[in-house]
Amino acid sequence: MTDSTTLIKDTTANPAPLGLLGFGMTTVLLNFHNAGFYELNTMILAMGLCYGGTAQVIAGIMEWKKGNTFATTAFISYGFFWISLVTLIVLPKIIPSLIPASETAMATYLALWGLFTAVMFLGTFWLNRALQVVFGTLTVLFFLLAYGDFTGASAGFKHFTGYEGLVCGFAAIYTGLAQVLNELAGKIVLPLGMVKK
Repeated sequence: MTDSTTLIKDTTANPAPLGLLGFGMTTVLLNFHNAGFYELNTMILAMGLCYGGTAQVIAGIMEWKKGNTFATTAFISYGFFWISLVTLIVLPKIIPSLIPASETAMATYLALWGLFTAVMFLGTFWLNRALQVVFGTLTVLFFLLAYGDFTGASAGFKHFTGYEGLVCGFAAIYTGLAQVLNELAGKIVLPLGMVKK
């Protein structure tokens, strides 16, 4: 009697583009606000709950099933970041007795997310250049936002931060769409700058 081995092929779809697009598109829309193009409004909050939040959590759960620890941690964490951010804004309006987060509290919140992102950025050095740009610019964005809240920075500084956030958001959109088009074409249409292992 001989032992036999059965190889199981993963035929499930790549969930990373969903997570990247949920993050990227929501980040772009929020940072158009930060850059001064329009006020904070329900469009941004809805995107934060639905696409930036819920879609990223779903993508993270799908990555978990694929055994991808980095993507699971990133997508679920940033999905709940968006949900928590919307909750921070909306909850005091729903329950007036709750004290809204102060600028110092928001600075602490954003700085902690910046620290988390900085460590995740280190992980991208085993992945690809496109993700390095996404996580690198996101790290800078969180620390700029934290600095702005902590110091009560000028409107000009906050607008500059918004433009930096647009770079981050569009980098995530590019990375997500590149994965979709490259898979469909069966070749590199939009390069990601894969890291040689």
